Amino acid sequence: MGAPDFRYRQFVNALRRAEAETFDTVRELPAELRAGLTEKFGPRILPIVPVARQSEDQVEKVVFESDPGIRFETVLSRYRAGWTSLCISSQAGCGLGCTFCATAAVGLARNLTADEIYAQVIHPHWRLPDKSLPESVAFMGMGEALANPHVFDALCLLSGTGYGELSQRRITVSTVGFAPNLSRLTKEYPQVTITLSVHSPFTDERAQLIPLEKRFPLAENLAILDEHAGTARRKIYLAYLLIAGVNDTEDHLHQLARLVASRSRPELFHVSVIRYNQALGAHPAYQAPSKTHVSQFVAGLRERGIHATRRRQLGSSIDAACGQLHARYTASAPPGGSLTVLPPMRPAEDRLLQIGRPARSESRRTATG
Repeated sequence: MGAPDFRYRQFVNALRRAEAETFDTVRELPAELRAGLTEKFGPRILPIVPVARQSEDQVEKVVFESDPGIRFETVLSRYRAGWTSLCISSQAGCGLGCTFCATAAVGLARNLTADEIYAQVIHPHWRLPDKSLPESVAFMGMGEALANPHVFDALCLLSGTGYGELSQRRITVSTVGFAPNLSRLTKEYPQVTITLSVHSPFTDERAQLIPLEKRFPLAENLAILDEHAGTARRKIYLAYLLIAGVNDTEDHLHQLARLVASRSRPELFHVSVIRYNQALGAHPAYQAPSKTHVSQFVAGLRERGIHATRRRQLGSSIDAACGQLHARYTASAPPGGSLTVLPPMRPAEDRLLQIGRPARSESRRTATG
C-alpha cells in the first residue's frame, strides 16, 4: 500500500492482540490508510466468518464461511493438562476420494487461500483472555494440505516474523502422500512436523483406501521421508487408521512393522494408530475395531521394536474427530448453537500478504535441529 514499514508492524500488532476485526478499528493507522485498505479489501480484515459451532467437553468445532457457500471446519481441543491445539482446514472439501473420510464425500469446492488458512488460527473467536495463540496447529482438517500450493504461503504467515511467529515445531502437516509438495515441504520448512497417512502396507489395498496411491505410491513418499529423517533429524509420524476386518489382521501388523523397520532411520519413525470413526459418506461397510484390538495392534508393533502409540481422539460425537469433518450445514444451525452471520466477504484473495509479507524465520533456512 506504499506505507512505511512501521505501519505494517502496527497493523500486525493490532491483529495479534485480537483488538481489530475491521480496518477502521486499527486506530494506530492514519485515517487515510485505513480508508485505503477498506476500499481495496472491504471493511473486514479477516476473510472468514464463523457461522455455526458445536462443542463437546474439551472440543469446540466451528464452521467458517468465506465466499457464499464455501464452508470449512476448524476444531480447537483444550486439553486438561492446560495446552490447546487447533486443527485447521486447507481446502473446502477434498477431491482425493479416500473411502474412509467424510470430507471426500463432500468433494472439492476449492483450495483455501493463505489468508483463509491463517485466519482460522488468528480469529478472535478462539482467543483466550491473554490473547495467546494455540500452543500447536495441525493441518489435519478438511482437504489434502499438500495438494494446495497456498499452504506454503500460509506456513510463511504462521511461522514467519510478523503475523504468527509460531515455531515450525509447533506446526504439523498431515498428508496422504502428495509427493512433489512433500519434497518441497521438507526443504522449505524442515522443522515442521510431518504425518504421513499409511493405512495399509499393501499397495493394492492402500489404493482402495487412498486412490492417490496410484499416482504417488507410498514407497515414493517414504523415500522422501527417509532423506528428510537423515538431514533434519526430526521425528516423523505414520498414521494408521485401523478399520475392523479391513486392515487390522496379523499380516497387516507384520508387514507394517517390516515397512517401518526398513526405513533409513527407523528410530525416527513413529506409528500413530487411530481407531476408525464412523463418518458421514464413508464406505458403509467400514466399522471401528474394539478398543482392545487397537491396544493389541499397538502392542504388536512395540513387540517388533516399532515406536507406536494409540492416538487419543476427542470430539467424535460432534463429527470433529479424524475423518469426520464435512461442513454440510444448511441455514439452520446444528446442535450446539449458531453464531451471527456477517455480510459476505470480497472475493477470496491473500490480503495479508499484499499488506506485508513476513520475514523468513531462521528455522526456515536451516535443516538442523
